[in-house]
Amino acid sequence: MKPNRSIPQVTVIPVLVYPDVRAAVDYLTTVFGFAEHIRIGDDHRSQMRIGEDGAVIIADVRGQRTAPTPGVETHLLKVRVEDVRAQYERAKEHGASIVEDLAEQPFGELQFTVDDPAGHRWQFCESVRDVDPEEWGGTVVGD
Repeated sequence: MKPNRSIPQVTVIPVLVYPDVRAAVDYLTTVFGFAEHIRIGDDHRSQMRIGEDGAVIIADVRGQRTAPTPGVETHLLKVRVEDVRAQYERAKEHGASIVEDLAEQPFGELQFTVDDPAGHRWQFCESVRDVDPEEWGGTVVGD
């Protein structure tokens, strides 16, 4: 992959549409601890860093782009963190809409799920055990 300072150097970059880009950036920074990297126009787009190697682009409503419809889940963004308990407490402290409380899953992840004000669903997780997928009903089919 050729380097380009104008785009995050990660393989997959979600682009999420929000009705108010600046309000979304403020929320994602304050509540989730993400960091704004590049601002494009006053309210057009923002590139945000997530942890050491993650990124997301926040985009405005325009043309066929629209923010999520309340009550309709079309996607979930899973974000792995070092300390999910601290992430959970931060989200609660800032009044985030917790959809699923912090709980350990049979596949070895401690996780919780939250909806942001625009209706994007985020799931934060931390690996707490190394579990063979066969133990919880998964089947490994590739490398």
